[in-house]
Amino acid sequence: MTVKTPVTAGRRSVRLASVAAAATLAGLLSGPGSAVGASDAVDAVAYDCQLPSGSGRVSMEVRADFPESGETGVPMSPQDVSITVALSGADLASLLPAGSTTVMSTATLDVEVAQNDLTAQAQWTDFAAPATPLGADEDVRLVHAGEVPSVTVGAAGDVTLTAGKLKLELRAVADGQATGAAPVVLPCERGAQESGLLATVPVTGDTAPGATPTTQPGGPGEDGGGRNDAITVTPRDEPAEDPANPCPVDPPVGEMDTGDAPKPAPGADLTVRDLPGAFPGCAFAVGMANVRKLNGAMIINDPAKNPALISVYANKRSSTRRAQQAGGSFNQFDSIGNLKLPDAESTFLAFGFQPVSARVEFENGPLTISTGTAIPHPPVRENFAVASFMQSLRLYDVKVNGVALDVGRNCRTAAPFKVVLRGDFEKDPKYLNVLQGGLLSGVVNIPEFSGCGSGGEDLDPLFTASISGPDNAISMNQGTTCIPIEPSTICPPSMPTMPGTNS
Repeated sequence: MTVKTPVTAGRRSVRLASVAAAATLAGLLSGPGSAVGASDAVDAVAYDCQLPSGSGRVSMEVRADFPESGETGVPMSPQDVSITVALSGADLASLLPAGSTTVMSTATLDVEVAQNDLTAQAQWTDFAAPATPLGADEDVRLVHAGEVPSVTVGAAGDVTLTAGKLKLELRAVADGQATGAAPVVLPCERGAQESGLLATVPVTGDTAPGATPTTQPGGPGEDGGGRNDAITVTPRDEPAEDPANPCPVDPPVGEMDTGDAPKPAPGADLTVRDLPGAFPGCAFAVGMANVRKLNGAMIINDPAKNPALISVYANKRSSTRRAQQAGGSFNQFDSIGNLKLPDAESTFLAFGFQPVSARVEFENGPLTISTGTAIPHPPVRENFAVASFMQSLRLYDVKVNGVALDVGRNCRTAAPFKVVLRGDFEKDPKYLNVLQGGLLSGVVNIPEFSGCGSGGEDLDPLFTASISGPDNAISMNQGTTCIPIEPSTICPPSMPTMPGTNS
C-alpha cells in the first residue's frame, strides 16, 4: 500500500501514533507492536470522548499490515490490525466502580472507504483488549485486536481509508471477578484538526462490465444506483458458535517460568501485579518441527486431523515501569497455558537412505507466554514475545522400510529439554498479544534417547545418532484466543494457518 512516506519493499506495518502528549505516557501494553523504524508513517490522532464530567481527550493508534496495491474486482483488507487507545488514570477512575483493579475493553472504529467520487462505510467491530491492570493515577493503554471486513472496488484509482467515529466499551474487574456493573460506553469523535487518514491503496484494472455490486447501507449503492465502479464492503465471516462449550479444555495449572523474557534496563524497580487469572480461555496452535540430522519435518497439531486446543490464562501477571522512572518504560505481561498436543506422525530418511516412520508423543510442562515493550532510551523501542516450556519426546510404532521395529514402551529423550520460541519483530512482527496470537519460532537441542529396545536389544545409540543434537527448528502459529465469559473475544477460537503458508 502506498502511504505518506516511502515504503522500502514488500508488506510493512503502518501506524498512526497518539497525540504528542501521549508519547510521554507510561502505558500498559498487553503486548508488543511493530518495531518503529525510520520509514514508518506517523500521524497524530486525537479523539474527544463523552465522559460523565464532560468531554475528555484520548489518543488512538492503528497498527496494521496493508496490501501495497489492489486490483478491480478483487477483495482486499488489512491484516494483523490492532487499535490502541490511551486513557488517563483520572478519567478511568471517574468511569469505573470504586475498587476496580482491572479493565477489559472492546473498540469499534468506523472507517470511511473512498475512491474517486464514491464513499462507503466499513466498520471494524468488537476489537477486544485483554484484562489490563489499573494503578492509582496511572495512564493506561488498551491494545485491541480483531479482524476487519474486506473492500472490493470496481474501478481503477487510489482508495483511501480514513478513521471516523470510535466507540469504547469498558468492563470493570475487581479481585479477579467481573463487578456485574453494566459496561461503560464511550462515544468518541475524531478531533476537528485530525485528518484520520490511515492509508492509500492504488488500484489498477478495468471497470467491471455489467456489474451490480452491493454496498453497506449508506454506501455508494444508494446514491450511485448500482454503478459498476461502486465500492463493496463485505463484513468478516462470523465464526460458528458452539453453544455447548467453545473451550472444552481444563484450565492450565502449574507455575510460570519467565526466565527467558528480556530483562529490563537497570533502573527503578518494576511494579509487579499478580492477577487472579479468572478468565480462562482457549486457542489453537499449529506448527512444524524440523529434525536437522534427518533433514525432514513433522506437523505439530495438524489442523486437518482433529487438532487439540490449548488452554490459557491471559495476562496473569504484569511487570511495569513508567517512562519517567530511571531505566525508562518497561511493560511485560505474562500468561500461562497448557500444551496437551496430539501425537504426531513422522517419516524420515535415517542416515540419508533408510526410510523410517514413527509416532511421536509430546510430554509438555506448563507454557509461559511473555509479551511486552521496553523503551529504555526514546525513541529506541524493543518489542518482545517469548513462549517457553519443558518437553520430552516418546517414540513408538516405529517402522524401518515398512517393517515394524520393537522399541519398547519407554523409548524417550533421556531428560526433558527446554523449548523457547520468540517473535521476530524485524522480519515478521505479528505476535501482538495472547488474544490475537501469531507466529513464534526457535531452535531446540534434542537430548540423547534412553529406554529404546526390547528383548535385550539396546536401540538407544541408533536414535541418539539419528535424531539427537542441536539446531532443530520449531515454528508455531497461534490463532485468536476465545474467553467464553467475555463476549468481545472470538469464540470458538480461530484456526491459524500452518507456518510457511500464506494466510
